[in-house]
Amino acid sequence: MKQYLINKNSDELLLFFTGWGCDEYEFEHLESECDVLLLYDYSDLNFNFDFSKYKKINLIAFSAGVFVASIFNFSSFKIDKIDKKIAISGNPYLFDEHFGLSKKIQELLYNVNENNADEFARNYLIKTDEEWGKFHHSKRTIESCKKELNSLKELYRNNKQNIKDIYDNAIFGEDDPIFNISAQKEFYQDRLHYIKNARHSIFFKIKNYEQIFDFN
Repeated sequence: MKQYLINKNSDELLLFFTGWGCDEYEFEHLESECDVLLLYDYSDLNFNFDFSKYKKINLIAFSAGVFVASIFNFSSFKIDKIDKKIAISGNPYLFDEHFGLSKKIQELLYNVNENNADEFARNYLIKTDEEWGKFHHSKRTIESCKKELNSLKELYRNNKQNIKDIYDNAIFGEDDPIFNISAQKEFYQDRLHYIKNARHSIFFKIKNYEQIFDFN
């Protein structure tokens, strides 16, 4: 796992498990008053970080990161408490045919390449032309993303029994084409909140990380 720290010299931390194929560049337009630690590339789950300075830790997880955070061993980093936990555009049961990615969507992800990556992002991640003009692609290679997808499937097979539904709330774009919205309503029930006129990436509907915690 790779990491990127936005250091505001705060004693509060937002721990952000990003999605498949992501890196820090996709979220650089978002502001924050606290420190933000972005985690990405789940080819493995190893990383080093000292959480001891923080008096408060909140968590958001996006897309595939919702699954990864649900099996993550926080106690191994001496994290005793996470104050708020928000899922965005994702489900802990990532490869479940009903709650997670359908076989059709999995095949779509495996078929993303250098020639159609823009088309995929425009049709599945971003809703409006205005948002598309602001969208920053990850700087990761297609090979890196495919390796990560294989690793995620293996992690899921090996850890399905360890999945925990840890989330206080979930936020989805009303027009998300990646996950079945009806199934998310069934899973999250009254914890589910919608953002109108949004697809899979809801991050151009907000200006800062703190707004994510306003949904309740």
